Amino acid sequence: MPAPEPPSTAAGQPGLPTSTEVRVQRWRDEGTASATDVVAEESPVALRYQGAPYVVMLATPADLEDLAVGFTVSEAIVASPDEIRHVRQQLTGDALEVNIDIAPPRFAELLQRQRNLTGRTGCGLCGAETVEGAIRRPPPVRATLSVPLAKLHAALQELAARQPLNERTGSVHAAAWVLPEEGIRIVREDVGRHNALDKLIGALIRSKADIASGYIIITSRASYEMVQKTATVGVSLLVAISAPTGLAIRLAEACGLTLVGFARPGRHVIYTHPQRLRA
Repeated sequence: MPAPEPPSTAAGQPGLPTSTEVRVQRWRDEGTASATDVVAEESPVALRYQGAPYVVMLATPADLEDLAVGFTVSEAIVASPDEIRHVRQQLTGDALEVNIDIAPPRFAELLQRQRNLTGRTGCGLCGAETVEGAIRRPPPVRATLSVPLAKLHAALQELAARQPLNERTGSVHAAAWVLPEEGIRIVREDVGRHNALDKLIGALIRSKADIASGYIIITSRASYEMVQKTATVGVSLLVAISAPTGLAIRLAEACGLTLVGFARPGRHVIYTHPQRLRA
């Protein structure tokens, strides 16, 4: 049996709402009118490992422990979720922090990566010294998924109704985990597309779901990092509402991931490994 959907804190962390009402002047052909609009909020969130600062990102202030776990695994900071020992979130004033305790050998590797980053100017990605180090290739995905096209398009149709924050604001991304015969099981939203995917991955890990038994839909383009994160956790099908990049297609081809773009109810484009989709 699949794990039940873990609860989302989409209403926001205590004291930090995910959306705000603002007064606007709305213009149409017949003129202007004063109105109230709802806009998404974003907050700086600091991720710390063993109490040491690692990264600050702008994110929707909800599901932050999911974000921390998903980021830690999808960025290969740990080799497996079992190496995450503890996750704790705290709010100090307006500052959001999530502290992640990981296995000591992984923390030592993380410190070395940070030393590379701070000891060199012009370094772009996580202290990597070479292009090969920056463009990390996950191991090949092994899942033998089989997804009926009718079920895929039903999930695409369902997704809009599973995005309450985007319905209010029109400005956030979503990532959904779908079981081929059962539809959408878990959705996470965020102003950042990478954050939405990491929140989804974290929610799946924390609920102990069999991640490889499902696939992922994202409401964004499929960039290299989105393919990389998906393949890293063993998911074999990534469906994007928008286009993939060339580098993303090459990575998906190399690691055996089925990549779909321009997905809408009734149409899609398959870029790699079409065998997992069936009529």
